[in-house]
Amino acid sequence: MTPAAAPVGASPGADRSTDPYLPEHGNGGYRVLHYDLDLDYRVVSNRLDAKATVTARAVQPLSRFSLDLARLRVRDVRVDGRPAKFDHRSGKLRIKPERPIGYGATFKIEVRYGGKPVPVSGRWGDIGWDELTDGVLVASQPNGSPSWFPCNDRPDDKATFLVTLTAASPYTVLVTGDLVSRRRGAGTTTWVYERDEPTAPYLMSVQIGRYDLVELAAGGVTQRAAITPGVRGAFQHDFARHGEIMTVLEWFFGPYPFREYVVVVADDELDDPVEAQGMAVFGRNHLDGRRTHERLVVHELAHQWFGNSLTVADWRHIWLNEGFATYAEWLWSGASGGPSTNAHAAQWHAWVAARPATITVADPGVDRMFDPLVYKRGALTLHALRAKVGEEAFFALLRSWVAEHRHRTVTTEQFRRHAGRFAAGPLDELFTAWLDRPALPPLPGIL
Repeated sequence: MTPAAAPVGASPGADRSTDPYLPEHGNGGYRVLHYDLDLDYRVVSNRLDAKATVTARAVQPLSRFSLDLARLRVRDVRVDGRPAKFDHRSGKLRIKPERPIGYGATFKIEVRYGGKPVPVSGRWGDIGWDELTDGVLVASQPNGSPSWFPCNDRPDDKATFLVTLTAASPYTVLVTGDLVSRRRGAGTTTWVYERDEPTAPYLMSVQIGRYDLVELAAGGVTQRAAITPGVRGAFQHDFARHGEIMTVLEWFFGPYPFREYVVVVADDELDDPVEAQGMAVFGRNHLDGRRTHERLVVHELAHQWFGNSLTVADWRHIWLNEGFATYAEWLWSGASGGPSTNAHAAQWHAWVAARPATITVADPGVDRMFDPLVYKRGALTLHALRAKVGEEAFFALLRSWVAEHRHRTVTTEQFRRHAGRFAAGPLDELFTAWLDRPALPPLPGIL
């Protein structure tokens, strides 16, 4: 079939992604430079009326291309101001512009859409835009972004964002980014947020609720929280050490990579906290007044370095997010007077050893990318590396890794090469044993 006779979306690159785990998400024919989202949302009826303007650059000649968008209804599509043919089904918005787009050209896609947003359902449950008892929570890792805006849904296509969201005035609206303006209308408030650091679509988030905004911690980094009145007491105790946690993680990893950090405590129970760019969301069940879940507070903050500023090029490399955030838990424990990193390493090495050796950390497979073994063995890999290269070199390695790849995408191979610069000898055997083979290596010597 020739390109001229092909259906909408059938040209090379139209639907292809380079991510082997989620090949149906993303498009390889262009890179997004900027998203401008204008959202009007009615909380009670869960109705969204929206316009998205996507500015992109073609990385190949395009007669057709696609965006990822789930079950919302598309009313109109324009490319560079001209009406475009489109077909929207099975989570793909396939677009045929009036004129082909040349290699290297910058173009704008305008999509008017709306309806009742619902999460994307799949092997990880419901992901994306989700109604709360009274409000909204958006948690999109790894493939939930199309539940609320048309996007190139791949982790390596990072772009800047401007999000304008109008909702009823009793509700507080938080979007990942810096608050640019807030305008009161007749019963509604329009909130405008800007995210000018390159951001993967899955790391954009919207939180809507009847929240009070409070200071999370003082210090050089602005740290705020959005909470409901009923959790204030437990929150003040459970998050009391957040300023210290920020200071410790900055010492280990280098400066916090964004201008502010926002913690949202939803007035619903959540299975797990979730991170977004410059934000983390907890359920009210993660507060108990006893700091039972403080390790999760550390874990989510650590993702701002590992996952958000440094984002995996594709989901095979998920240990670069989760192994590092898990090791941050162990580092904070030792720094704050709790069990040492050695103690945690010994505990979790025994835990891993008691389970079948069936996972390869560097490529766990799509069904097991969020397996606890990836988290714990990833952290143990870092512990083994620390034992091999020594304290000074290890932390210099981490800080330079963060600094050199700030707001970019990373791979396991890049990390291996980077670590090699700080070692007296080859690290091939260490990384092969810990990352490429299912068998669990012996616990490294005590540091």
